[in-house]
Amino acid sequence: MIAIGRFLFFSLLLFFWVLLGLSIIALYFSWCSIHKKQPIIHWWSRQLLRLCRVQVSIQGQPQTEGAVLWVANHVSWLDIFIINSVRSTHFVAKSEIRRWPLLGWLVAGSGTVFIDRGRRHAIKEVATQLQQLFAQQQVVGLFPEGTTTDGLDVKNFHNSLFATVIGAQVPLQTIALRFFAGNKRSTRFAFTGEQSLVANLWFLLSSKTPARVECVFIDRLSAKQSSQMNRAEIGQWAHRSIRAAVIQ
Repeated sequence: MIAIGRFLFFSLLLFFWVLLGLSIIALYFSWCSIHKKQPIIHWWSRQLLRLCRVQVSIQGQPQTEGAVLWVANHVSWLDIFIINSVRSTHFVAKSEIRRWPLLGWLVAGSGTVFIDRGRRHAIKEVATQLQQLFAQQQVVGLFPEGTTTDGLDVKNFHNSLFATVIGAQVPLQTIALRFFAGNKRSTRFAFTGEQSLVANLWFLLSSKTPARVECVFIDRLSAKQSSQMNRAEIGQWAHRSIRAAVIQ
């Protein structure tokens, strides 16, 4: 009964917070500049994590200014908001996410770039959008596994979008997301397989022990270094960097 009460209480708070986010997108984001959106996205994401009882610790030195591609392993729908709580980021996401109730509308309104892998020219179209964002000194976030995992290891990367880094001449920084329940690594909060969003929220909000996430900024690859590599080599470098931090 205590778990049910905890879930209902935090679910209600979360519902109203999401409604506030959608209202901001509809009434303000539709006409304001990309730079005015950033502090709001940063603030809103931090508060969302608090309502979800997610404790985030930042390790390493994130690049806080200028254009950069942030590459991370993918564990949960929370990943977007965890990284946004560090610096407002434009993510590349599969087009199916746009159709999610509420959360899909939120990530779309915050500037997510969607990719439809079933379309022939999808990669080229997304690459053009990313080049435009880099030209505006924005951060782009990429989850090259293409799906979520239990968070204890890293799947192979899809390397196609790493060519954008070479063309745009921007640096790349790797990120490892490590999920804990208390002081122990845990798969409890991973959003994987056929699990529904409601089921994942149940594990997250009803848990006696709140989720804890280490967001570790690991290695940097300068624009000069990436220009001397092809996309497969960049993908292999990023995979090694992230996997070494995830499995430790």
